[in-house]
Amino acid sequence: MQIGEVADRTGLSLRTIRHYEEVGLVVPSARTKGGFRLYTAPDIDRLMVIRRMKPLDFSLEEMRDLLSITDRLSAAEPPEEAERERLRERLDAYRKVADARCETLRAQLMAAEDFAATLRRRLGPRN
Repeated sequence: MQIGEVADRTGLSLRTIRHYEEVGLVVPSARTKGGFRLYTAPDIDRLMVIRRMKPLDFSLEEMRDLLSITDRLSAAEPPEEAERERLRERLDAYRKVADARCETLRAQLMAAEDFAATLRRRLGPRN
């Protein structure tokens, strides 16, 4: 798929996808003879992982590290047991961070919804 179709499928802008390529988070699987980027389904999956990390305020370096961990764990040549266990521990640390950040977002959403409800009550019934 070319970058425009990838943008449509992921909800990311062309600029964002190009930026993620520039910083090394995703690399198109191929290029056309004319130099257009070509992406595969796994490339789109990777972009979706990045997209899901963004609202949780993961830095580019954290994203790069987490993607490196998952790449290594799913590599064709699996890591040896000791390395695999170390990678799984690091992945679990990211999971804990993600869980904590989700909880923070839930609390913020509850506060925002409470505020919106307060405003609706102050407006009273609509005629």
